[in-house]
Amino acid sequence: MGKTEKDLRNRSKAISEGANRAPNRAMLRAVGFTDDDFKKPMIGIASTWSEVTPCNVHIDNLARHAKQGASTNGGAPLIFNTITVSDGIAMGHEGMHYSLPSREIIADSIETVTNAERLDGVVAIGGCDKTTPGCVISLARMNIPSVYVYGGTIQPGKLNGKDIDIVSSFEAVGQHQTGQISDEELHQVECNACPGAGACGGMYTANTMAAAVEALGMSIPGSSSTPAIYEYKETECRQAGELTIELLENNILPKDIMTKKAFENAITVVMALGGSTNAFLHLLAIAHSADVDLSYDDFERVRQNVPHIADLKPSGKYVMQDLYEIGGVPAVMKLLHEEGLLHGDCLTVTSKTLAENLEAVPSLKEGQEIIRPVAEPFKKTGPLVVLKGNVAPEGSVIKLSGQKISRFEGTVKVFNSEESATKAIMDGDIVEGDVLVIRYVGPQGGPGMPEMLSVTSMIVGRGLGGKVALMTDGRFSGGSHGFVIGHVAPEASVGGPIGLLENGDTLSIDSDTQEINLHISDEEFEKRRNAWQAPDLPEKRGALAKYAKLVSSSAKGAVTDADL
Repeated sequence: MGKTEKDLRNRSKAISEGANRAPNRAMLRAVGFTDDDFKKPMIGIASTWSEVTPCNVHIDNLARHAKQGASTNGGAPLIFNTITVSDGIAMGHEGMHYSLPSREIIADSIETVTNAERLDGVVAIGGCDKTTPGCVISLARMNIPSVYVYGGTIQPGKLNGKDIDIVSSFEAVGQHQTGQISDEELHQVECNACPGAGACGGMYTANTMAAAVEALGMSIPGSSSTPAIYEYKETECRQAGELTIELLENNILPKDIMTKKAFENAITVVMALGGSTNAFLHLLAIAHSADVDLSYDDFERVRQNVPHIADLKPSGKYVMQDLYEIGGVPAVMKLLHEEGLLHGDCLTVTSKTLAENLEAVPSLKEGQEIIRPVAEPFKKTGPLVVLKGNVAPEGSVIKLSGQKISRFEGTVKVFNSEESATKAIMDGDIVEGDVLVIRYVGPQGGPGMPEMLSVTSMIVGRGLGGKVALMTDGRFSGGSHGFVIGHVAPEASVGGPIGLLENGDTLSIDSDTQEINLHISDEEFEKRRNAWQAPDLPEKRGALAKYAKLVSSSAKGAVTDADL
């Protein structure tokens, strides 16, 4: 293709030029480099392959296709790996404390390898929840030509002629505890919920963030909705390898793509699809790395103009594969762009604008029931709402998709761990009208801001969905639903007001006024504040201890380099 080092932003020439670089070249020859390869840009293929989760079990094969694409387009590609944590397997026990911190480890490790080896560009391939934001955080930080590819969604499981998924399994536990289903029925759900490779199938966190990154312009168009087992996923990866070389030639960098308007596009798509509340954490963190000023106010400003139009799980009926079959995320984006809800002039990894990419995209299939017309939404404004008040002065997040109520006032029952709250639910101590509060589980206090899917699933499984409110300074799985409020900030462990709640207090949560308030006098509030004592950090050594010392508020994305 006539490429030379002079034509490219070639960082790798630092290890290939000059007689004194012979030792560097000798090392690379041992992994297969030839004389010609030293004249090419070195492209890193950052793979999150792992056997610990179905979300990533197939990514080793995808990485090889990305390598092939970079090679055929004039690059010298090298595959390297980073970690992944399976949120579904970590859920409901101490392992969940490592989930959110793994995002930072993924980002740090990709940055470390790429910069240490002076790679010229990167294709990053993710799957499970933290791999997508972890990869894109690193790409924003390094700001070298890069493309992200999503490993793809899992197919729905089948049981008794109905679609089921991993959330069905969690909710079946609650049904089993109340005698609604037998041991054998629970076992059947377990055996059929996850049929193979791919990330959790509903509009949960993995699919939410994949869609957001596609709208951000950093991934292959269509990548977010192509199922993991479909052969076209391999084609996407080859395209990603090819595009990275083109980005090098055109000198297009991640920060050229990830602009403020691009983040507004990502928020728009998340709101329209009814995505996970974790999108707040991850988009804020990506924006921080991209040096884009993004806050809760931006989410609210965009939300007011975006209708919720998707009938997707956990609050709806369908899964990502169903959406793929009617046109996928690109067709949804085409609809939103035609309605004037997306910035079409934003640059993307194709080296074209979003509008140019969407010109070639077919519209949603006629007669489909998954995506409603913008004029006939499930909700006229986005369902992910920021609440503030005397309990959450920095903010908190509630997901209202599928909710029939907008206000809840009830009696507080306080728990300082997920385990104690779980026991109370199982023992029948949580009843209609309660506001279940789980605190000291924020980014620092958890540490790691664990998700509460087990708790929310048990509440729904026991028939208390919408009859009990749940509030926490932790967070929720994208599979959680019900009247649940997470990301309460400041968190309890740093002196946030959620740490001052007591059993028997009255708490009101109003999504219409976007307020969350404790009903006690100012004098009582001040008395409790003066009596509060900061707890010791729960970890003294290791990854979680380092994370707890560095992590910022959830309202700032729970990043670990905010004040460095």
